[in-house]
Amino acid sequence: MPDLTVPPTPPTPPVPLGALLAREDLGLRQIAGPSDPDIAIHWAHTSEMPDPYPYLLGGELLLTAGVHIPDAAGSGTYFDDYVARIVEAGGVALGFGVAPVHDTVPRALVAACDRYDLPLLEVPPPTPFSRVARAVWQLMAQARLAELRRVTEAQQSLAAAASRPDPLPSVLRQLAQRVGGRAVLFGPDGTEIAGAGRGAGAVGAPGGVAGSRTGSTGTGTEAGHGAEASGAEVREALAELVRVVRPPAAPASPPASPSSPTSATASPTSPSSTPTSTDSTPPTRPAPTSATDTVSGIHLAAYALGTGQGFVLGVAAPQRAPGDHTIASVAAVLLSLLTGEHQSRTGADRSSALVRLLLGAPPEDVASLLGGDRWLVVHALPDTGTGPDPVATSALGAALGSALIDLAPEVVRVLVPGDRAPAAQPGWTLGVSAPVAPEDWSAADRQAARALARARATRTPLVVHGASGRAGLADLLPHDAAEEHARALLAPLAAHPALVETLRTWLSLHGSWDRTAVALAVHRNTVRQRIARCAALLETDLDDPDVRMELWFGLRQL
Repeated sequence: MPDLTVPPTPPTPPVPLGALLAREDLGLRQIAGPSDPDIAIHWAHTSEMPDPYPYLLGGELLLTAGVHIPDAAGSGTYFDDYVARIVEAGGVALGFGVAPVHDTVPRALVAACDRYDLPLLEVPPPTPFSRVARAVWQLMAQARLAELRRVTEAQQSLAAAASRPDPLPSVLRQLAQRVGGRAVLFGPDGTEIAGAGRGAGAVGAPGGVAGSRTGSTGTGTEAGHGAEASGAEVREALAELVRVVRPPAAPASPPASPSSPTSATASPTSPSSTPTSTDSTPPTRPAPTSATDTVSGIHLAAYALGTGQGFVLGVAAPQRAPGDHTIASVAAVLLSLLTGEHQSRTGADRSSALVRLLLGAPPEDVASLLGGDRWLVVHALPDTGTGPDPVATSALGAALGSALIDLAPEVVRVLVPGDRAPAAQPGWTLGVSAPVAPEDWSAADRQAARALARARATRTPLVVHGASGRAGLADLLPHDAAEEHARALLAPLAAHPALVETLRTWLSLHGSWDRTAVALAVHRNTVRQRIARCAALLETDLDDPDVRMELWFGLRQL
């Protein structure tokens, strides 16, 4: 038997039998079998075996000169058995070469092809089989080129539609025009959010009439009253596909469908899959990303959008042309971006929070728009020593789980929800604050800066402020009393912020001149001069461990 693991069709579009017969240079003539010019040929194969079944994959135009035909073949069942095996193997047409073995096509072979509905072509003597095979591949290449051109034009049109002021309806309108049908965006609850196009049973709208399909692929057939009468059936079948591809967490209320899909295949990774029912997929199995079905001659498809919120794109068309799936997939990607940013209101909420902050609202009043009541501030620098790269910075924000990123030339700052524990990121040095409420964002920003300085000085990928988790001296005193003592202790340095920061860094690095110079990006002699200046202003001995302890306690309160 043929290897059933081999895909039934090649990655190139098939060739209509009518296109091959229209090639005047070949001189082919159909003498038996159905005269449907749309019969698709996927490849050409030459064989003189009396039983070609083991060598066929399906979709072939089988070419033979009749070398295998015995002399007494016309008086028995030889031709019936031969044609039956070709049809059983999936062959779509038989080409018989006249001369040098046979002067004419055997009448018994013509009769057998008529009985088994296998198109039989007469190949004239001047036409070698190699020319027929070459013509098949030339027609395939032309069809592939036309498909790629159509897909490219559709991609450009869809991208332009996504940039319009009304991107959602514009993308749907462009998709409906390109596939010659109707495109519908379904919300998480299964209701239609937006739709465009006519025909295909008017999916998503009651009482529709299917129209004709025109476009770059030619003119299709009129669906007529059959599609109009089955509009409800088509809508219910598409609703079934929508339920199948929607993530399990999304709400759904599946009504019973009166019709059964025409085929049954569903796979999370398959580009198109057709379910039999929602019960065929176990609850623990991920939903397929797409599904297809054909009802009353209308081709249906559903694509789960990548936002994870339950949005689904539904497409219905009277024909399924090469490239339609690719075009619909491009539209699904664009709609995923649009629904993820606009329908979920994430981008709108961030913009609203920014505007309110600019207009003077305190952070605690706008934090609810961003979600969460506890936050971390992360300061990051790339290990390359160059300025932060926008692409790498976006990837860092995604890894930390936040889109709230400040890309500054000197440091990258990221505001991260407090329930997420940042991990070390390859290629970055990170300083992380303690979790704080929105009103303490400024303090957390300073904590993250100090943590980053310590991480750089100690060559540690990540340092978290207060990561020890143990109670310290500050926990033994009321915060107000500790802060008042710290301000009095460090009052001589209040007018010199650079000295305060140098003293803080120097103490945190156990008095190391070199590490402090690295953390502050200054020369080690500058560190020595500043520390000497601090000792003079404070009138104390910084080599005394008790003095260092008290100063460190005070610096931690500021």
